[in-house]
Amino acid sequence: MNVNRIGIGFIGGGFITKFHIQSLVGVRDCDVIGVMSRTKESAEESAALARTLGVGDAKAFDSITDMVADPNINALWICAPNFTRIEIMEEIVAAIESGKGELIGITCEKPLGRNVKEAKRVLELTQQVGLLDGYLENQVFAPSITRGKEIIWVRGAATTGRPYLARAAEEHSGPHMPWFWEGELQGGGVLNDMMCHSVEEARFMLTAPGAKRESLTPISVNAYASCLKWQRPEYAKILSDNSDGKIDYINRPSEDFARSLIEYKDEDGQKLIVETTTSWCFVGAGLRLSMELIGPEYSMFVNTLDSDLKVFFSRKVAGTEGEDLVEKQNAESGEMPVVSNETDAYGYTAENRHMVQSFLAGTRPEENFSDGVAVTELLMTAYMSAEQDKTIQFPPPGLDDFVPAVAKGEWNPKNK
Repeated sequence: MNVNRIGIGFIGGGFITKFHIQSLVGVRDCDVIGVMSRTKESAEESAALARTLGVGDAKAFDSITDMVADPNINALWICAPNFTRIEIMEEIVAAIESGKGELIGITCEKPLGRNVKEAKRVLELTQQVGLLDGYLENQVFAPSITRGKEIIWVRGAATTGRPYLARAAEEHSGPHMPWFWEGELQGGGVLNDMMCHSVEEARFMLTAPGAKRESLTPISVNAYASCLKWQRPEYAKILSDNSDGKIDYINRPSEDFARSLIEYKDEDGQKLIVETTTSWCFVGAGLRLSMELIGPEYSMFVNTLDSDLKVFFSRKVAGTEGEDLVEKQNAESGEMPVVSNETDAYGYTAENRHMVQSFLAGTRPEENFSDGVAVTELLMTAYMSAEQDKTIQFPPPGLDDFVPAVAKGEWNPKNK
């Protein structure tokens, strides 16, 4: 399929799809043609956003098959909930194999699957119909990360040796949609939802420019998980009320705090360490992403709440709740950091530019489904470690079939 522009169809019409659509203002050679969602209303909203921003004459579609069949759509962006990954891929494959249409490539939001078996199945189905694949891990495309890595490796590592310690954290007050809170639907709690970002971002920083992922070998994983805030009765009631009683964090919580320590070795057998912390119980202005990279004679620090713009509102300024200053905004008064362009700062613009240009060139994106599988393998090993309260050597036996207790509705730290 030779094309000059990529026509994009979005599967899922919610929060993350809107983020991607906003980022496409800064991406050339692509158009948003369609959006399909579980609810027609959300598909219509995202399609209208694309039209308003001038990034495509998008319309709402009734099915994934209809988008595959549209000759103007060359690639699909999967931004639907975690528990729908396999059925979505199976419909895409069935549509292609039955001759209803063809595609160049497909991308998928994190995580690739709720467990290793699901992640590997997504990769297998993609390869079955010969599609190019891009794993949507935006943080490895964030300008502060890519520029910081370039400087550190050119100036610091080249003269005093490679970096050996990376720390990454992602923290906010909790997800937008009720299904994110349910372990069985999402595949876990904050460890699965957000540590996927942190472990991949940190691994990327420790990998030499131009080197393959395999240049770093995971050796062991040590992890801890707990429910610090949202299992408290007053907060568990909030979740129950917001979900019509479906979410029961007293008896079936998901972890709202998790940490991990991953030990790697490089090509020369040197030890490298990745430390991650993730939280749904952070209290602050909003979403905070932080990153540290440390080597023999240098270091690097990123904190997205150390923004170049701050505003202040006195207590006399009354406003409605929103997220117009920073994602997961928690207040409307006092001194507030403003992330002036979140789609750029968090890496969405550069990520989507890379995916579009890779598909146009007929090449597999640098961040692809194989990376998504590798991330899932590390996350599942972290769950094993947290459940067994010990360091797990990587790869552990039974990893492909492992499902965390929290994803089976069987985890409760108060029962230990």
